[in-house]
Amino acid sequence: MLKHTLMLAALALSTAALGQAVRGTDVNVTSSGRAYKSYLAAPASATPKPAVILLHSFRGLEQGYRDLVDEMAAAGFVTLALGWQTFEPEPSDATVGALVEDGLRYLGTRRDVNINAVGLTGFCAGGRYTMLLLPQIKAFKAGVAWYGFPDQGGTAAKPQPPTAFINQLSAPLLIIHGTRDQPSPVASIYAYAGRLDAANKPFKLSVYQGEPHSFLLQGGRIADTFASRDARRDMLNYFREHLR
Repeated sequence: MLKHTLMLAALALSTAALGQAVRGTDVNVTSSGRAYKSYLAAPASATPKPAVILLHSFRGLEQGYRDLVDEMAAAGFVTLALGWQTFEPEPSDATVGALVEDGLRYLGTRRDVNINAVGLTGFCAGGRYTMLLLPQIKAFKAGVAWYGFPDQGGTAAKPQPPTAFINQLSAPLLIIHGTRDQPSPVASIYAYAGRLDAANKPFKLSVYQGEPHSFLLQGGRIADTFASRDARRDMLNYFREHLR
């Protein structure tokens, strides 16, 4: 298994932090008068710490994402998975953007969150939202987009592709992708990375040889594969570096 990486920085994963206790629970995040069924986990310590908003894939808030939220909390991040499909399978970009803003406000009410150190991550459709919203919502200090769709847009519900906002990007972005991704061909990711580089935007690109779309999960659970393990470490290292 080969992993090709273009990067600005990388840190070794601190295994000591992975032993922290977590408190995972179902929560409601209200946006536009509607309660979105979401999931949150946090380290037991009440001291302010970095936080991450997680946007699941088009298949919903599967158990694997809940387990990942717990894993991220064990690594020291208050982590909120927003159930953006609570009311419709494919909401508009405006609806999801408003929900993410309200998720930030929700985190801002917690005494254990350092609201000046919040990141955004997403998978598949959530990866596209990460690419789309990271440049527009300046409260985020870093983002990690897993197998997203940088060119998807041009409809009433999705008027603009993420590529339209490259010039607005100021937070560092980690892009995680597989070479055998059919729904989002890796060629489009290389082109996106090229445009980020040409615009002098801070990013890191991690590409896993032979991996398909959605390789984090298998059967709705976190996959026990090199790519899944290594990419999760990569994400945690990236957030450790940039959420301070």
